[in-house]
Amino acid sequence: MGPIKHKALLNVDLGEGFGNLKCGPDEELLPHIDIANVACGFHSGDPVIMMDTVRMCKEHHVKIGAHPGLPDLQGFGRREMKLQPEELTAITVYQVGALKGFLDREGLPMNHVKPHGTLYGMMCRDLDVATAVMKGIPKGVPVFGLAGTNMEKAASEVGVEFWAEMYGDVKYNADGTLIIDRIKKPWNLEDVEEHVKKQLTTESVTAVDGSNVHLPVKDYPISVCCHSDSPGCVGIIKTTRAVCDKFNNEHNWS
Repeated sequence: MGPIKHKALLNVDLGEGFGNLKCGPDEELLPHIDIANVACGFHSGDPVIMMDTVRMCKEHHVKIGAHPGLPDLQGFGRREMKLQPEELTAITVYQVGALKGFLDREGLPMNHVKPHGTLYGMMCRDLDVATAVMKGIPKGVPVFGLAGTNMEKAASEVGVEFWAEMYGDVKYNADGTLIIDRIKKPWNLEDVEEHVKKQLTTESVTAVDGSNVHLPVKDYPISVCCHSDSPGCVGIIKTTRAVCDKFNNEHNWS
């Protein structure tokens, strides 16, 4: 194990309101992030929010990817659902296509696709689910996922470029999987700093049981994810930004 071999980029889920309901302080977060995962209407987001979020990202020179989720607005895409493979492919095509329409209007490319919440967790555990979702990703568009899981395997088998994710505000199980809370819990910022720093510098993380877990990111490009619905998200994201910047500067990655 050793330090990551690529620049650490910070990605954050944005556009997760609905109608008049606002989820996170997107405008306050945009100056601190590199990449946005924009909700596409199934777990959250709506057409106007998608349009406005794309425009704000463009103003801040933030790269934009699709954040497709399960069709579960009430549960925010954080409740498991049983869908057939063709349904999983179709909902991915549908949501990614919706965001692409707004990107095309602004003359912007689709940077990536990053599945949301429980769909992401289901893909880590179940190769059939992961494969079905990968088949819905447009050719040439990378996927963000958890290395060492069925997400990585399915991406390789389907021919989708893979980016390995780490997390600033999500805890890990002893088997390297993520603990996906339906409602995010607060973090101590010193813990966030140590959590991110350890992942970047040692390719490992301390799991909730205290064990040390290797993160098999190999030589993939990497991005650290934070969430706009975490309590204290502004502090979490600023702290993660600072750790990433220090890491990148130490390795002469501008």
